[in-house]
Amino acid sequence: MDILIVDDEASIRRATSLALEAAGHYVESAETGAVALRSLKESTFDLVLLDLYLGDENGLQILETIRREHPNVHVVMFTANATIPNAVEATRLGAVDFLVKPFSPDQLRLALKRITTLRTLERKVEELTTEVRRQAPTAEIVSQNPLMKRSVDVLFRAADTPSSILILGESGTGKTMIARAIHDRSAVRDKPFVTVSCPSLSRELLESDLFGHVKGAFTGALKDTWGKVKAADGGTLFLDEIGELPLEIQPKLLRLLQEREYERLGESTPRKANVRVIAATNRDLKQWSAEGRFREDLFYRLNVISAVMPPLRERPEDLMPYAEKFLKFFASEFGRKVRGFSSDAVKALRSHPWPGNVRELRNAIERAVILAEGDQITAHDLPEAGGHVGAGAGGASTAQVGARVSIEELEREHIRRIIASTSSLDEAAKVLDIDSATLYRKRKRYQMDAP
Repeated sequence: MDILIVDDEASIRRATSLALEAAGHYVESAETGAVALRSLKESTFDLVLLDLYLGDENGLQILETIRREHPNVHVVMFTANATIPNAVEATRLGAVDFLVKPFSPDQLRLALKRITTLRTLERKVEELTTEVRRQAPTAEIVSQNPLMKRSVDVLFRAADTPSSILILGESGTGKTMIARAIHDRSAVRDKPFVTVSCPSLSRELLESDLFGHVKGAFTGALKDTWGKVKAADGGTLFLDEIGELPLEIQPKLLRLLQEREYERLGESTPRKANVRVIAATNRDLKQWSAEGRFREDLFYRLNVISAVMPPLRERPEDLMPYAEKFLKFFASEFGRKVRGFSSDAVKALRSHPWPGNVRELRNAIERAVILAEGDQITAHDLPEAGGHVGAGAGGASTAQVGARVSIEELEREHIRRIIASTSSLDEAAKVLDIDSATLYRKRKRYQMDAP
């Protein structure tokens, strides 16, 4: 954990820092409440150890400010003048524990153990809440398509092993969701599931995000930081869109897979890693390996167990069951009395090629449920032009190469389709070969909503 000690006694700050650093924690200290609040604004901490009396300052007032401005930071109060009223008031204001000075190393370790347990529970609650609210429609695992069934069967049979898994398929086919389902069926289901989005960061920041860094490793590295590998210890590390991993980082990932070791950026100390790796990509890694764009040895190390998630256009038998599942979920989520699809809506849904796959379908149904005026979704409620599934598109877009349309219309249609078929705006910008700021301006110009 990253811990801030706030105490006006130098001996307490020094002794507590030594004990915490010996246990592997990162520690900073502050002599006054003002310094502590400034440190909290400049850096991120998991825990604050706060003295009840800081000279003329009242620690309870500092506690109240911390809880108001940094609600995700836990605070443990300590003091040499412990009273029941003080402890009660500290708890009321949001402190999670109360230590009486002088405290022993064992008492400090016990307090930290309670904090660790609390943080684990909070993370689990957050994960469950996110899963229920954002990923509740899980129909995409249940498929009537033989190819999809075969892929799911292979992946689930390998779930309870430590072997690396590679999930292949276009963007939006449910690779992240199936990775989470594999973790939930594994022997480490009660351990962390940590995602690294490979296309989302620069090479240096991605390496730091993955492996961590030490203070001074690069400009802006103001303190030691643990990466996602450490966060996933004992659990699953999911590398999303592994094909975008820079070549410079690939040898380090290969070492992680082969030797279960890694080093933080700017550090030469090898550290052990106990993680199960699942990777996903929409790229042809075998072809990329032949072209020198992806390490061949890394490809084979990842490709112990692999399966392809077929695109939605190749699974017509799944389209309407998925659409109905999403409709039921979003109608319940938004409190709308929408119970089905009109015949023209079904026709529009079936005629659309769904370049964004299940993700695009999910977004289209969410929008339609919100806009529906009656108890059925009609073609008019479905996205127009950009998704060209609604009535305004007649089941097919007129903005196609060779059609009698302007370059501007072609660009608008192309940008919409790329956004629909990619997992993030950063990925869409890469596909379009423009920077994110340019994509932002074009979306604003064409009045496109965020995906």
